[in-house]
Amino acid sequence: MSTETSSRASAHLRALFRMEPSPPLGSEQLLGASELLKDRLYFATLRNRPKSTVNTHYFCTDEEFVYENFYADFGPLNLALVYRFCCKLNKKLKSFSLSRKKIVYYTSFDQRKRANAAFLIGAYAVVYLKKTPEEAYRILLSGSNPPYLPFRDASFGNCTYNLSILDCLQGLKKALQHGFVDFKTFDADEYEHYERVENGDFNWIVPGKFLAFSGPHPKTKIENGYPLHAPEAYFPYFRKHNITTIIRLNKKIYEAKRFTDGGFEHYDLFFIDGSTPSESILQQFLNICEEAEGAIAVHCKAGLGRTGTLIASYIIKHYKFTHSEAIAWIRMCRPGSIIGPQQHFLEEKQPILWVQGDIFRTKQKTKEVDEDSLSKVLSGFDDISITGTSTRIENLDKYIENDLEEDSEAKNDMTQGDQLRALKLQRQPRSATTGALRLEDMKTHVRSISQPFRLNTAALSQGSVSPLKATKVMVSASPTAKRINRHAPSSVPNFKRF
Repeated sequence: MSTETSSRASAHLRALFRMEPSPPLGSEQLLGASELLKDRLYFATLRNRPKSTVNTHYFCTDEEFVYENFYADFGPLNLALVYRFCCKLNKKLKSFSLSRKKIVYYTSFDQRKRANAAFLIGAYAVVYLKKTPEEAYRILLSGSNPPYLPFRDASFGNCTYNLSILDCLQGLKKALQHGFVDFKTFDADEYEHYERVENGDFNWIVPGKFLAFSGPHPKTKIENGYPLHAPEAYFPYFRKHNITTIIRLNKKIYEAKRFTDGGFEHYDLFFIDGSTPSESILQQFLNICEEAEGAIAVHCKAGLGRTGTLIASYIIKHYKFTHSEAIAWIRMCRPGSIIGPQQHFLEEKQPILWVQGDIFRTKQKTKEVDEDSLSKVLSGFDDISITGTSTRIENLDKYIENDLEEDSEAKNDMTQGDQLRALKLQRQPRSATTGALRLEDMKTHVRSISQPFRLNTAALSQGSVSPLKATKVMVSASPTAKRINRHAPSSVPNFKRF
């Protein structure tokens, strides 16, 4: 009896430690999987949770990297989660214990989780495997994978615009090409800190150029459990990162003078929550951003719909993103951005913005050539100096119209922006303090050198910050504006709000 038992145990051990092919079930799973690296990395959609074998390692992130929705939106996952997934997969691929195993990243048949999982592995293929978005997406469609559910916006109601995984991969690729993000130096801790409502609720869309944030309030306080930040709470961060201009798109909640007194330029370009900008507002926004010397912080109520729409317009014009690439990129940076008709607005404006961008770049090249020629001519003279000033001409009639629309928004107790802000707050723990905007409070965090959050250490050591441009006063030549000038007080602060 003891001999028989010993024989059985010996056979069991031999079977357990024998290096042999995966069982039939594992083989079937791999047959239906998408192969991203030959005999090494796969993506599969599975009904049941598989067990890893001696030859195959399975892992899933469906419950680890989760999209926090507003309404029926479910993706794409934000930059911090994309970065963390890539780090996780890189660690597995470099692991000695897994070096001889096939690695299978799998997801369930839940359509929303599948779409986000496919985007994650597709993003890895684009960023680290150097595949084109089209190649990566083609691989995701191979095997026995069913079609992927397109992403949708954060509006309450029916979806009228589909954003595909391919759109997101193309948006990410173009952002990489233009240097909007670099995963070698990306700081996920910093991203996740500042996107929280109690820490400012803001995200960089274009590093060093555009920051989208939630609208400030008159006082820094907690009201009904909701953290509110005054303009002054943002000053230290804005000054450190060369933000010189603030553009407000919602109705006036705080006095613009508080920003202008702080040395920032401030502009009001109001249009109704959830709507699209007029041609006049669009062009004014583009002109302001093209002339700004530093970075621009843009906000509406929640910093999602109106804010994302105008920043996307600039990206389409100056970086030649498609409307879908711009929407995808901005949602990766700031989930929930660009809502309802704003998506179709960008689709409609794309051809016009592309043409305007081409004209702008041509003029810039001509200007550079002319300036270079002029400098050569003047280089032979010692006593010549040229100074010049420019006056911006704006039509104040548009601002009167904006004020009338603003009054109509003010009558609504709860706007779309209010609802989105309230929903975003629910997903974060409520802060016990107000105005907690400093990342230095996070003891484990180390600031990334190449992020857009740069400190001017020389200026700080001297106890000063580089001077910011004073607010530009808009002057109008229209008859209506002249009537206003005759009857309105001539104090400068009133005009600064324009």
